[in-house]
Amino acid sequence: MEILPIPAESFKVGFIGAGKMAESIARGVVASGVLPPTRISTAVHSNLNRRDVFESFGVSVFSNSEDVVKESDVVIFSVKPQVVKKAVTELRSKLSKNKILVSVAAGIKLRDLQEWSGQDRFIRVMPNTPAAVGQAASVMSLGTGATEEDGAIVAKLFGAVGKILKADEKMFDAVTGLSGSGPAYIFLAIEALADGGVAAGLPRELALGLASQTVLGAATMVSKTGKHPGVLKDDVTSPGGTTIAGVHELEKGSFRATLMNAVVAAAKRSKELSLS
Repeated sequence: MEILPIPAESFKVGFIGAGKMAESIARGVVASGVLPPTRISTAVHSNLNRRDVFESFGVSVFSNSEDVVKESDVVIFSVKPQVVKKAVTELRSKLSKNKILVSVAAGIKLRDLQEWSGQDRFIRVMPNTPAAVGQAASVMSLGTGATEEDGAIVAKLFGAVGKILKADEKMFDAVTGLSGSGPAYIFLAIEALADGGVAAGLPRELALGLASQTVLGAATMVSKTGKHPGVLKDDVTSPGGTTIAGVHELEKGSFRATLMNAVVAAAKRSKELSLS
């Protein structure tokens, strides 16, 4: 059966699962103008609050997932990993090669998604929680039947909630350790910086505001200047100054090694979970 291209100017997107991640992606897609809400749908079976949330910004809400699949050219499975198999297999008869299938379920491999669905036009995407504020770091990997054009469509959708990069699926455990779990490491760093500010005499609210904005500003400098972080660090570290004194303390505490170990440990755990 010939695979039909998805119409780039008129395609419709459907979400299987109406949780926070689906909401974040849908809101981002609408806010960025990638798609109007009339070309987005989801299904809510019982939680009327979730129906109200999606309808509040114009998304069509059906009472069953079959209608979502029927109406959509791109079907995004945004359910929890433990129920994705059930969600996919229940809809297997409704899926076809004429639809791009996408999964954002952590730890669920393309080979399983393709087996459960009976389709190989699948793309696996791993976003992270900053998608909720339009600043996700997402990675995608294409299944055996997905085309580069399919990838471009999915990249456009997830690009509405941050940055999306492409990688071989075998790297996804490492991706989990870095960008998947990484926000938690940075939250800890922001909290610690704020606590340091309080210890140095700042009011809590001022310390937290300065800490969060400092992390945001530093990340933006790395992203926008293209300079290596080490170069940017050297730029602000003058001989015998305050910054090098602070950096020295971080080095004594194995700051960099601890972060590296955290990424490796989370990647290892991701691999263990995917095998269980």
